[in-house]
Amino acid sequence: MAPPRGPLRRYYTPYEVAMHNTPDDLWVSFLGGVYNITDLVEEHQGTLAAPLIAAAGKDISHWFDPSTGDPKRHVCPVTHLERYYTPMGRFIHVPPPEPMSNWDTGFGQPWWKNAKRYQIGFLSARTRVVRIRNVLTDQEDQIEVPCEEKLVEIRERYLDLNAHARSYTWKAIIQDKDTGAHAFKELDLNLTLAENGVPDEGPTFEDHHVPGDYYIPVLHVYWNDDLTVA
Repeated sequence: MAPPRGPLRRYYTPYEVAMHNTPDDLWVSFLGGVYNITDLVEEHQGTLAAPLIAAAGKDISHWFDPSTGDPKRHVCPVTHLERYYTPMGRFIHVPPPEPMSNWDTGFGQPWWKNAKRYQIGFLSARTRVVRIRNVLTDQEDQIEVPCEEKLVEIRERYLDLNAHARSYTWKAIIQDKDTGAHAFKELDLNLTLAENGVPDEGPTFEDHHVPGDYYIPVLHVYWNDDLTVA
Protein backbone atom coordinates (compact mmCIF):
# COMPACT_ATOMS: atom_id res chain seq x y z
CA MET A 1 0.00 0.00 0.00
CA ALA A 2 1.22 3.48 -0.81
CA PRO A 3 2.49 5.04 2.43
CA PRO A 4 0.35 7.89 3.77
CA ARG A 5 1.81 11.35 4.17
CA GLY A 6 2.21 12.07 7.85
CA PRO A 7 1.85 9.71 10.83
CA LEU A 8 -0.79 7.02 11.06
CA ARG A 9 -3.49 7.86 13.58
CA ARG A 10 -6.51 6.16 15.15
CA TYR A 11 -8.79 9.01 14.09
CA TYR A 12 -8.66 11.49 11.24
CA THR A 13 -10.46 14.76 10.69
CA PRO A 14 -12.35 15.36 7.41
CA TYR A 15 -9.69 17.95 6.57
CA GLU A 16 -6.92 15.36 6.90
CA VAL A 17 -8.79 12.99 4.57
CA ALA A 18 -9.36 15.81 2.07
CA MET A 19 -5.59 16.36 1.78
CA HIS A 20 -5.24 12.99 0.01
CA ASN A 21 -7.14 13.76 -3.18
CA THR A 22 -5.04 12.63 -6.13
CA PRO A 23 -4.88 9.28 -8.00
CA ASP A 24 -1.44 8.53 -6.56
CA ASP A 25 -2.48 9.49 -3.01
CA LEU A 26 -6.15 8.61 -2.72
CA TRP A 27 -8.08 8.40 0.53
CA VAL A 28 -11.82 8.14 1.06
CA SER A 29 -13.98 7.67 4.12
CA PHE A 30 -17.21 5.75 4.44
CA LEU A 31 -19.33 4.33 7.24
CA GLY A 32 -16.94 5.67 9.87
CA GLY A 33 -13.68 4.33 8.41
CA VAL A 34 -10.82 6.00 6.55
CA TYR A 35 -9.30 4.08 3.65
CA ASN A 36 -6.18 4.48 1.55
CA ILE A 37 -7.32 3.02 -1.79
CA THR A 38 -4.35 4.26 -3.83
CA ASP A 39 -3.26 0.70 -4.64
CA LEU A 40 -6.80 -0.39 -5.51
CA VAL A 41 -7.17 2.36 -8.11
CA GLU A 42 -3.68 1.67 -9.48
CA GLU A 43 -4.50 -2.03 -9.88
CA HIS A 44 -7.77 -1.29 -11.70
CA GLN A 45 -6.93 1.56 -14.00
CA GLY A 46 -9.79 2.30 -16.37
CA THR A 47 -13.28 3.72 -16.43
CA LEU A 48 -14.44 1.88 -13.29
CA ALA A 49 -11.83 3.77 -11.27
CA ALA A 50 -13.14 7.15 -12.40
CA PRO A 51 -15.88 7.55 -9.73
CA LEU A 52 -13.38 6.74 -6.97
CA ILE A 53 -10.82 9.17 -8.35
CA ALA A 54 -13.52 11.85 -8.53
CA ALA A 55 -14.37 11.14 -4.88
CA ALA A 56 -10.75 11.32 -3.68
CA GLY A 57 -10.49 12.97 -0.27
CA LYS A 58 -14.25 12.84 0.32
CA ASP A 59 -16.73 10.88 2.39
CA ILE A 60 -18.69 8.37 0.28
CA SER A 61 -20.92 6.92 3.00
CA HIS A 62 -23.97 7.86 0.93
CA TRP A 63 -22.89 5.27 -1.66
CA PHE A 64 -23.44 2.43 0.83
CA ASP A 65 -26.24 0.84 2.82
CA PRO A 66 -25.10 1.01 6.48
CA SER A 67 -27.09 -2.11 7.37
CA THR A 68 -25.27 -4.33 4.83
CA GLY A 69 -22.08 -2.45 4.03
CA ASP A 70 -22.81 -2.97 0.33
CA PRO A 71 -23.55 -0.28 -2.26
CA LYS A 72 -27.16 0.88 -2.13
CA ARG A 73 -29.69 -0.85 -4.35
CA HIS A 74 -32.79 0.31 -6.19
CA VAL A 75 -35.36 -0.98 -8.63
CA CYS A 76 -34.41 0.02 -12.16
CA PRO A 77 -37.33 1.99 -13.68
CA VAL A 78 -36.61 0.44 -17.10
CA THR A 79 -36.12 -3.25 -16.29
CA HIS A 80 -37.99 -3.25 -12.94
CA LEU A 81 -35.15 -5.35 -11.54
CA GLU A 82 -33.17 -4.62 -8.41
CA ARG A 83 -29.73 -3.22 -9.22
CA TYR A 84 -26.90 -1.45 -7.47
CA TYR A 85 -27.64 2.27 -7.35
CA THR A 86 -24.60 4.08 -8.76
CA PRO A 87 -25.62 7.52 -10.05
CA MET A 88 -21.98 8.56 -9.64
CA GLY A 89 -21.05 5.87 -12.18
CA ARG A 90 -20.34 2.18 -11.82
CA PHE A 91 -17.15 1.71 -9.82
CA ILE A 92 -14.60 -1.03 -9.18
CA HIS A 93 -16.13 -4.49 -8.45
CA VAL A 94 -19.71 -3.35 -9.03
CA PRO A 95 -21.17 -5.89 -11.49
CA PRO A 96 -22.72 -4.71 -14.77
CA PRO A 97 -26.49 -4.12 -14.73
CA GLU A 98 -27.05 -6.87 -17.29
CA PRO A 99 -25.50 -10.37 -17.51
CA MET A 100 -22.18 -10.33 -19.39
CA SER A 101 -20.02 -13.27 -20.39
CA ASN A 102 -16.81 -11.30 -19.95
CA TRP A 103 -17.51 -10.14 -16.38
CA ASP A 104 -14.63 -11.60 -14.35
CA THR A 105 -15.57 -12.46 -10.77
CA GLY A 106 -12.14 -13.87 -9.97
CA PHE A 107 -11.33 -10.94 -7.68
CA GLY A 108 -13.14 -12.71 -4.82
CA GLN A 109 -14.68 -10.31 -2.32
CA PRO A 110 -15.37 -6.80 -3.61
CA TRP A 111 -13.02 -4.22 -2.18
CA TRP A 112 -15.61 -2.71 0.18
CA LYS A 113 -16.12 -6.15 1.78
CA ASN A 114 -12.34 -6.47 2.17
CA ALA A 115 -12.01 -2.92 3.41
CA LYS A 116 -9.76 -3.86 6.34
CA ARG A 117 -7.01 -4.31 3.77
CA TYR A 118 -7.22 -0.60 2.97
CA GLN A 119 -8.36 0.85 6.30
CA ILE A 120 -5.88 3.12 8.06
CA GLY A 121 -8.11 4.49 10.79
CA PHE A 122 -11.48 5.95 11.66
CA LEU A 123 -13.19 9.18 10.70
CA SER A 124 -13.84 11.40 13.69
CA ALA A 125 -17.55 11.72 14.40
CA ARG A 126 -16.91 15.22 15.69
CA THR A 127 -13.88 17.51 15.85
CA ARG A 128 -13.12 20.43 18.11
CA VAL A 129 -10.61 23.27 18.10
CA VAL A 130 -8.23 23.91 21.00
CA ARG A 131 -5.56 26.48 21.68
CA ILE A 132 -2.22 25.30 23.05
CA ARG A 133 -0.25 27.95 24.93
CA ASN A 134 3.44 27.33 25.56
CA VAL A 135 4.04 28.94 28.96
CA LEU A 136 7.82 28.93 28.37
CA THR A 137 7.77 30.88 25.08
CA ASP A 138 4.29 32.45 25.35
CA GLN A 139 3.57 31.09 21.88
CA GLU A 140 0.02 29.97 21.16
CA ASP A 141 -1.13 27.55 18.45
CA GLN A 142 -4.62 26.55 17.42
CA ILE A 143 -5.33 23.03 16.16
CA GLU A 144 -8.34 20.91 15.23
CA VAL A 145 -8.53 17.54 16.97
CA PRO A 146 -10.96 14.59 16.98
CA CYS A 147 -13.10 14.48 20.11
CA GLU A 148 -12.31 10.76 20.44
CA GLU A 149 -8.56 11.27 20.81
CA LYS A 150 -6.76 10.90 24.10
CA LEU A 151 -4.49 13.74 25.13
CA VAL A 152 -1.40 11.68 24.32
CA GLU A 153 -2.64 11.54 20.72
CA ILE A 154 -3.27 15.27 20.68
CA ARG A 155 0.29 15.70 21.92
CA GLU A 156 1.52 13.76 18.89
CA ARG A 157 -0.31 16.26 16.67
CA TYR A 158 1.36 19.09 18.54
CA LEU A 159 4.75 17.61 17.62
CA ASP A 160 4.30 19.15 14.17
CA LEU A 161 4.40 22.55 15.84
CA ASN A 162 6.78 21.82 18.71
CA ALA A 163 9.38 19.08 18.30
CA HIS A 164 9.85 18.93 22.09
CA ALA A 165 6.14 18.40 22.80
CA ARG A 166 6.83 15.26 24.85
CA SER A 167 8.88 17.33 27.30
CA TYR A 168 5.92 19.33 28.57
CA THR A 169 3.34 18.90 31.30
CA TRP A 170 -0.18 19.68 30.12
CA LYS A 171 -2.59 21.67 32.28
CA ALA A 172 -5.92 23.45 31.89
CA ILE A 173 -8.35 25.44 33.98
CA ILE A 174 -10.85 22.84 35.21
CA GLN A 175 -14.07 23.45 37.11
CA ASP A 176 -14.52 21.34 40.21
CA LYS A 177 -17.79 19.39 39.95
CA ASP A 178 -18.54 19.67 43.66
CA THR A 179 -17.55 23.26 44.50
CA GLY A 180 -17.80 24.90 41.09
CA ALA A 181 -14.39 26.52 41.68
CA HIS A 182 -11.90 26.77 38.80
CA ALA A 183 -8.25 25.80 39.16
CA PHE A 184 -5.26 24.77 37.04
CA LYS A 185 -5.00 20.99 37.00
CA GLU A 186 -2.58 18.63 35.32
CA LEU A 187 -4.25 16.68 32.56
CA ASP A 188 -4.15 12.89 32.27
CA LEU A 189 -2.57 11.96 28.96
CA ASN A 190 -4.54 8.72 28.83
CA LEU A 191 -7.93 10.46 28.87
CA THR A 192 -9.79 12.53 26.30
CA LEU A 193 -10.26 16.25 26.80
CA ALA A 194 -13.86 15.74 27.92
CA GLU A 195 -12.78 13.02 30.36
CA ASN A 196 -10.18 15.46 31.71
CA GLY A 197 -12.89 18.01 32.44
CA VAL A 198 -12.43 20.13 29.29
CA PRO A 199 -15.94 19.88 27.80
CA ASP A 200 -16.80 20.39 24.15
CA GLU A 201 -19.04 23.45 24.08
CA GLY A 202 -19.61 23.17 20.33
CA PRO A 203 -23.04 21.46 20.44
CA THR A 204 -24.31 24.04 22.95
CA PHE A 205 -23.05 26.90 20.79
CA GLU A 206 -24.73 25.37 17.75
CA ASP A 207 -28.05 24.99 19.60
CA HIS A 208 -27.95 28.67 20.56
CA HIS A 209 -26.59 29.87 17.19
CA VAL A 210 -23.37 31.13 18.79
CA PRO A 211 -20.25 31.28 16.54
CA GLY A 212 -17.99 28.28 17.16
CA ASP A 213 -14.97 30.52 17.79
CA TYR A 214 -16.74 32.47 20.56
CA TYR A 215 -14.85 30.40 23.09
CA ILE A 216 -11.94 28.05 22.37
CA PRO A 217 -10.46 26.22 25.38
CA VAL A 218 -6.79 26.78 26.16
CA LEU A 219 -4.38 23.99 27.09
CA HIS A 220 -1.26 25.23 28.88
CA VAL A 221 1.99 23.33 28.40
CA TYR A 222 4.79 23.67 30.95
CA TRP A 223 8.39 22.82 30.07
CA ASN A 224 9.82 19.93 32.11
CA ASP A 225 13.45 20.76 31.29
CA ASP A 226 14.43 17.16 30.62
CA LEU A 227 16.38 18.04 27.44
CA THR A 228 14.50 15.57 25.23
CA VAL A 229 16.16 15.30 21.83
CA ALA A 230 13.83 16.36 18.98
